[in-house]
Amino acid sequence: MNLSIEDVLKLTGGKLLNTAPEVQISGVASLDEACPGEASFLGNEKYFKDFLATRAGLVLVPPALPQYPEGVCLVEVENPSLAFNALVDHFMKAANDFVPGIAPGAVVDPTARLNPQKVRIGANAVVEADAEIGDGCDIGPGCVIGKSARLGENCKLHARVVVRERCILGHHVTVQPGAVIGSDGFGFLLNKETGCYDTIDQVGIVVIGNHVDIGANATIDRARFGRTVIGDGCKLDNLVQVAHNVTMGNHTVMCSQSGIAGSSHIGTYVTLAAQVGVAGHLTVGDKAILAARAGVISSVEGNGQAYFGSPCSPYKDAMKQYAALHRMPDALKELRALRKQVEELQKKLSAPTDTQA
Repeated sequence: MNLSIEDVLKLTGGKLLNTAPEVQISGVASLDEACPGEASFLGNEKYFKDFLATRAGLVLVPPALPQYPEGVCLVEVENPSLAFNALVDHFMKAANDFVPGIAPGAVVDPTARLNPQKVRIGANAVVEADAEIGDGCDIGPGCVIGKSARLGENCKLHARVVVRERCILGHHVTVQPGAVIGSDGFGFLLNKETGCYDTIDQVGIVVIGNHVDIGANATIDRARFGRTVIGDGCKLDNLVQVAHNVTMGNHTVMCSQSGIAGSSHIGTYVTLAAQVGVAGHLTVGDKAILAARAGVISSVEGNGQAYFGSPCSPYKDAMKQYAALHRMPDALKELRALRKQVEELQKKLSAPTDTQA
């Protein structure tokens, strides 16, 4: 599955910049680690020194660089990082050992709907009654597909993923190890007569769109009733929590350790950076950007507006507040000094004069 320079040009849509010796590309690597048979890319000016010293056989570069290394095949593209991904995708597919079939130890209910010649079910996986598995799906070891759950085509579930009963995954959904889709929402009600919390049944489902990626140990709760919805193209990082009845618009990104409380609506193309918290029953507008550790306690607008802090404010306002907070110790020193001066002045004014004496 080696690539010639012509193959690379076809995959990336790039333009050859020099007449370096013919090279066969057998893999990909970073600029500082690549060998003569590997391809790399320059996507950030911070790595320009690594670029000039690289031993890679081929490098994808942006237009109009001031300097180039010698003896390296150079391919110019508009977006080196995106073009590089096309090469990565090629080698990932070549390395994929997907072989359809049901592994020994897997348990597939007779009423489940799947084609054993077009799906792979890993060792000790369980597919329960009336579940539906689309062609091209790869179900890893120890996964559990609940009763009447549905998976579209070409889904990839890594080890120990749980998709609970009646939940629905679209096409080309990738779920990393340990994620749970359709766990019960956090529904409890204090019973004043008993003094105990009663459990509120969670009878809804989770619906996940197409081309969604879900990270390791992520949890997406089923709705109390109705649906928890993750839109097409969403990317959820490891260790995130999406509560019951949340709706998330298409192509939203949710980074590690973020959480969304129940019944909130997240728009399209929203960015939730790491450790963002969104309270329940709120709306986050389309294309809003929630910076790391933002705490959202009231609905926020979208239109590319960035928010920061807890509780969060528009980014510029939050930076002013942050700067003022850092000036607070000096301001307190000045205040104490002024207070001392005032006290001394009051003592002088209240002291008896020679005339009064």
